[in-house]
Amino acid sequence: MDETLLILIAAPIIIVVVFILILLASSIKTVTEYKRLIVFRFGKYKRTVGPGIIFLMPIIETSEIVDLRIKTLDIARQEIITRDNIPITIDTSVFYKVINPEYAKTKIENFMRAVLNYTQGALRDVIGNMELDEVLTQREKISKEIRTVVDEETRDWGIKISQIKIQQIELPENMKRAMAVQAEKEREKRASIIASEGELDASKNIAEAARIMAETPSAIQLRTLQTIQDIAPEPSNKIIIFMPTELGKLIGKFIK
Repeated sequence: MDETLLILIAAPIIIVVVFILILLASSIKTVTEYKRLIVFRFGKYKRTVGPGIIFLMPIIETSEIVDLRIKTLDIARQEIITRDNIPITIDTSVFYKVINPEYAKTKIENFMRAVLNYTQGALRDVIGNMELDEVLTQREKISKEIRTVVDEETRDWGIKISQIKIQQIELPENMKRAMAVQAEKEREKRASIIASEGELDASKNIAEAARIMAETPSAIQLRTLQTIQDIAPEPSNKIIIFMPTELGKLIGKFIK
């Protein structure tokens, strides 16, 4: 009888002690260096704590964890029409981090989805106001403009946009072929210009040489000898009669 009474008395005490221990264990939180703990008391924001070991008041206080590390958000491929009505497909990545854990939890329900949707809209707005040539040559400028637009809005949510990277810009196949043809024509144009400039320089040099030879008759004779040497590397195989220019003129007058 005494043992039964003792068990009846001890059982509730044991249950209460176990319950208290469970409450105490659930009230102790360990927060790592790159996280913060948002504490709510009776559902109202109370404080932001961490890192370290944090003790919460049982039952009346609850908590949520926020990660402060930079996160990467890959945006699905977007098909956008530029200002000159050319459809392009763009792959983009967003790098962001939480700078105000309180706002990130109390100002917006899902800040990750909000950043995604707002970046998609800003991407369409910025690129839709640019022509294709600008999009292909000014990626850094586009990234900065999109980051400025998105960061201005997300700042109120406690989110900082660190960087926006345009990973890839894909053009339609017919546009790729047209650009390849254009590039080939440009190369041919540059080659023709270089060749014509070379011919122009050569003609100037020939004209200058002719002027010098005309002023110095002996230079013509030297040039004639050089030409003979070039066309007859083996003189034994050829018979060449050299006639002065003046003699040729006299023969011409005599025939007339």
